[in-house]
Amino acid sequence: MRTEYTTPGSIVVRDDETLYSLLTERIERTGEDTVIASRKLGPGRWDDITTGEFHKLVLAAAKGLIAFGIKKGDAVTLFSATRYEWGVLDFALAAIGAVNVPIYDTDSAAQAERILNDSAVKLAIADDRERFDRLDSVKDHCPALQQILMMDGNALGALQGFGVTVSDEELDERIASVRADDLATIVYTSGSTGAPKGAELTHRNFLSIVRAGYECLSEMICDGHPRLLLFLPLAHCFARYIQYCSIGSDDGVVGYLPDTRSLLPDLRSFQPTYLLGVPRVFEKVYNAASQKAGMGLKGRLFAKAVAAARQWSRDEQAGTPHSAKAIAERATYEALVYRTIRGALGPRIRFVACGGAPLDPDLAHFYNGIGLPMIQGYGMTETAAPFTVTRVDDNVIGTVGQPAPGSSVRIADDGELQVRGANVFRGYHNLPEKTAEAFTSDGWLRTGDLASIDDEGRVTITGRKKDIIITAGGKNVSPIPLEQEIVKCPIVEHAVVVGDQRPFIGALVTLDPDGLAAWLPAHGFAADLPITDAAQLPDVHDEIQRYVDRANATVSRAESVRKFVVLADRFTQDNKCLTPSLKVVRPAVNRVFADVIDQQIYAGKR
Repeated sequence: MRTEYTTPGSIVVRDDETLYSLLTERIERTGEDTVIASRKLGPGRWDDITTGEFHKLVLAAAKGLIAFGIKKGDAVTLFSATRYEWGVLDFALAAIGAVNVPIYDTDSAAQAERILNDSAVKLAIADDRERFDRLDSVKDHCPALQQILMMDGNALGALQGFGVTVSDEELDERIASVRADDLATIVYTSGSTGAPKGAELTHRNFLSIVRAGYECLSEMICDGHPRLLLFLPLAHCFARYIQYCSIGSDDGVVGYLPDTRSLLPDLRSFQPTYLLGVPRVFEKVYNAASQKAGMGLKGRLFAKAVAAARQWSRDEQAGTPHSAKAIAERATYEALVYRTIRGALGPRIRFVACGGAPLDPDLAHFYNGIGLPMIQGYGMTETAAPFTVTRVDDNVIGTVGQPAPGSSVRIADDGELQVRGANVFRGYHNLPEKTAEAFTSDGWLRTGDLASIDDEGRVTITGRKKDIIITAGGKNVSPIPLEQEIVKCPIVEHAVVVGDQRPFIGALVTLDPDGLAAWLPAHGFAADLPITDAAQLPDVHDEIQRYVDRANATVSRAESVRKFVVLADRFTQDNKCLTPSLKVVRPAVNRVFADVIDQQIYAGKR
């Protein structure tokens, strides 16, 4: 196995290019075609916006920002769900060299206040009254904040009105002053491994990885009239990156979906060709299909189809020819199962892509096997989202692919993955000590993740340095493989393995309301049984135990889960156990449920 790898090639970004260039270059190449679809007319109904119309909105907003007094380098916050106005304002800020400081739409007023003050935000724009009020409640504690606008209160119209006093020449002068190495955004990390830090990302950081995407994943994001339905929060680099990829491509269309309450009809009406999601999204799609099949004949057929899909994918990855029997069975499963599952994601779906957290390989093989290549990547806020990605023609499941052309990965002596490339951030805002800690003496970014690199440069993530559990007996245990097996249970939402400095390994398990609603009636219980009651059912415990046993079969006894507790509560952002990007915050889980861990797993003994 390698300890270092650099992908051949390079990505060129000129010094005079910015994120705004993605839009203007698209118009120059392909004219004023449709670029945006906004769900303004209700579920399943879309309002198309051309590149020309989008560009006019961007320029009008940019003039308004200048008139408001926003100078190059000034910070402006967007506090909003995913919607097209977010995209307009993002490009307007980039055009004039202002710094976009996004806040997750789920953040509290206190969290927003910290970000507003740390970045000295001058102007904040919320999407609705509720988030406007959250900002307004802390405005008096934010000395740099001059005004709050609201998208639902026609913020774009207000900016257009402000901007009538700004000439085209003044706007052009501002646009021309912005350079590739200027600060484009400060994105605050989700806080899954500590207090959120503001990662400073330049235009070059984002442009380099966007252009790498065109080269590495052209089949998904460039070819065949690509359509992306975007519902991930744009405050997250992952969503923002793919927004840039779509708008900067020749004919990509991005549909902005502010919520997922009507996701299925929206998928059918928008007809995406590819989808991005975190693992939980794809787990829910699979679990819903499994629960719909039920326990009888359809359930048995579904189980056989799933096993066949996984085996088909594994055989293809291994280069093993498919038997005549497998080909015949596949034709049957295609007609009865696979086509229906793909159709639930839209009639034109061709690819699915997952990032943000580890994905169970069995789930990836399932999607791959039903004809939906599961593209996986790895990255951080500090790398403007992706750093490595599997290619369509080299989609080795279990790995997260190779780095972008010209970028490098290496494994340190302690097993940590370190990276170097044009998309690596310049540092943490106002935190020089943390910035120094993030880099090695020779300029590589420390990721905090444990990994290996194969001979072709593909990276496999094996865990996080901080997540490694060391039992009282001195056994090192990586919790992620165990957790991935347990959450395959259709009624489980999250599983967190515990046991640091304890006599054995335990686990906390939370229940999935959607999975329970289907599972409970099939086992003789009311579908609306409260989670607090369901958590006490022996049948629920026995169902989860089957998956714990499967997890334990993959490890030694010293690493196995000896006892687990089914929690009556869920991990949420309110109890700080989930980040806005739905990652589990282990320290928070250990803190919030400390009494459960002590009294129900270890009986107060260490």
